[in-house]
Amino acid sequence: MARWDPGAEQRLRKAALELYAAHGYDAVTVNQIAEHAGLTRRSYFRYFPDKREVLFAGSERLPAAVLDALRAVDPDVRPWPAVLQAAATVGELLAELAEDSDVRRAVIAASSELQERERTKLASVTAALRDGLAERGLSPEDATLVAQIGSAVFQNAFGRWIDGGGQQTFRSCLDAVVASLGRELDD
Repeated sequence: MARWDPGAEQRLRKAALELYAAHGYDAVTVNQIAEHAGLTRRSYFRYFPDKREVLFAGSERLPAAVLDALRAVDPDVRPWPAVLQAAATVGELLAELAEDSDVRRAVIAASSELQERERTKLASVTAALRDGLAERGLSPEDATLVAQIGSAVFQNAFGRWIDGGGQQTFRSCLDAVVASLGRELDD
């Protein structure tokens, strides 16, 4: 076997998701994932530090992508529309890259450890939004509030996109969440 097997990382992700879905996160070992992917345990650890990160690899780039998208919005755009533009940009990109999001979400929902990791990821997205809004001149309190709402809207829009099987655009899901929020706030 070659030292660096082409496609190994993707095979490991696929194997982990299949095994987690079939047996539950807690019941699956790194050895089982590696074997299912046709690789060794050592190969697994070349790509992922633990069995949890196979589901979250790459998510460390999400806060920077959100911040960059927010910075790219015209500075004259008000904060809330700027957050929505940034969310649309990043959400469309994620929708293009996401595979088996419904299965991944179900695996995460079944494990308190993975739920905690997902919350950590979302908190870093919220922090990136907050920092970007502060750069745009919002007070720390207002930046925090708008970032928290923006993060919740983003999360709900992505959930709707998953629920729809990726048949709708992320933007249409985002617009639906914003419209729903607007109706509830008007009541």
